[in-house]
Amino acid sequence: MDTKDSSTLDQLSEEELTIRLDPSLLPKHVAIIMDGNGRWARKRGLPRLAGHRAGTENVRRTVRACLDFGIKVLSLYAFSTENWDRPVDEVRGLMMILEEVIGRETAALHKEGVAIRHVGRKEELSDSLRRKIQQAEDVTHNNSRMTLNIAFNYGGRREILDAVRRLIADGVEVASLDEETFSRYLYTAGQPDPDLVIRTAGEMRLSNFLIWQASYAEYYSTSTYWPDFDREELHKALIAYAQRQRKFGKLAQDQE
Repeated sequence: MDTKDSSTLDQLSEEELTIRLDPSLLPKHVAIIMDGNGRWARKRGLPRLAGHRAGTENVRRTVRACLDFGIKVLSLYAFSTENWDRPVDEVRGLMMILEEVIGRETAALHKEGVAIRHVGRKEELSDSLRRKIQQAEDVTHNNSRMTLNIAFNYGGRREILDAVRRLIADGVEVASLDEETFSRYLYTAGQPDPDLVIRTAGEMRLSNFLIWQASYAEYYSTSTYWPDFDREELHKALIAYAQRQRKFGKLAQDQE
């Protein structure tokens, strides 16, 4: 991940930021690893769940900012398959917060034309949470302004294994298997791969997030904790992306 862009962009005024952002260079799919909730809370002398709640509140603001910028797909990494190993009270609290947020925000997101999709495994979730997720997906299914992927109980390696199992169950011939066919068995089937992966809180790892889909994504890391990641911080990330030259493994002259 590249932190140079974020430090340079910190010196730009809002007017300069606005001028330098070319709408034609925006990513179609932005994926965010929402990190730093616990550290945000600890810095304020608050319990970790207070940080998770603040982070959840920030989802609404980020979705609206992405809508304003014209982003078509937003994927948010909310809870990984490894997060089950966290303290029981924290996990239970996270589940309750997610249920609350889905119930509270679905109608507003539907009104904005956002299609909600769960990315991950539902089997380990409670019946009530599965119902809330299914209701949100059903209500917003036909919306087309933006797709919001909530990666909850998600793991990139698990996703690939699940795809392989479904391929085998469907009797797909190994000789005919290619990347396009394989992608149709992923949780994100039918969606464009992420162009830009943002990670907050200064970390420099993917943490098992969209490891197939993000193979050629651009990466951007900011030291800002997720609850404080606002429209301006998103704007900086989008400008950094617009300044990149994407090569997809080729030489620059091969693309011209």
